[in-house]
Amino acid sequence: MTTIPPAAPAATIPAMILAAGRGQRMRPLTDVTPKPLLLVHGKPLMQWPMEALARGGFVRQVVNTAWLGEQIPAYFDTLRTPPASLVMLAGTTVALDYSHEEQDFGYALETAGGIVRALPLLDEVFWALAGDVYAPDFAFTQASVDRFMASGLLAHLWLVPNPAHNPQGDFGLSVPDAQGPQLALNHADQKFTFSTIALYRRTLFSPPWCPIWPGNPQGSSAALAPLLRAAMDAGQVSAELYPGAWTDVGTPERLAALNAAP
Repeated sequence: MTTIPPAAPAATIPAMILAAGRGQRMRPLTDVTPKPLLLVHGKPLMQWPMEALARGGFVRQVVNTAWLGEQIPAYFDTLRTPPASLVMLAGTTVALDYSHEEQDFGYALETAGGIVRALPLLDEVFWALAGDVYAPDFAFTQASVDRFMASGLLAHLWLVPNPAHNPQGDFGLSVPDAQGPQLALNHADQKFTFSTIALYRRTLFSPPWCPIWPGNPQGSSAALAPLLRAAMDAGQVSAELYPGAWTDVGTPERLAALNAAP
């Protein structure tokens, strides 16, 4: 059995906000603005989870960029506080780093490829989530991190009830009615939608699970789902249902509906 190296101290755990996508379904809005910077209730979409992370004490954050990527650091420059590497989010000082995929390679690296590229900025355990989902009440907690660290697993996912645009779901739960973390099973009868919010161990993004070497020096593009399915088949992924408000802001209509809601 593979020996998993000890996790980093809880206080140092960073978070990665995935913000490199083109946002094709959001056109024409994303022709001039990267999708994570589109406004929801007057605030860039990606800023909602970044502030939630800060409130939870997770003040080391990494953002990957590609399409119109220069706009993202330009926006957060307006929130900078001395020293220059820090920004103020939700009244909390956050250390913000970037992985500029288009600047380095000329294209986005997809989810797994982007995470591998950012591994030098991450730790043994880290949060990751998409910058284009809206879950205003999700709480990023140290208790979740501690539980995941103790589990020795490679990933812990938060799943949500299937929205209308994804009725078949993504992954199943072994015991959907049980309390607490459950084993995520790709082939379970009842499937739920992956919220994109997860805790990962960097081992998942290194050989043998992922063929790309840390730092992704060749700029390889790779999807996340195959890695997760392989880890699920090996019993290395847990999950739980998140019942709170959650929206994949994938179309102009969903964005408009969010902004029209109280």
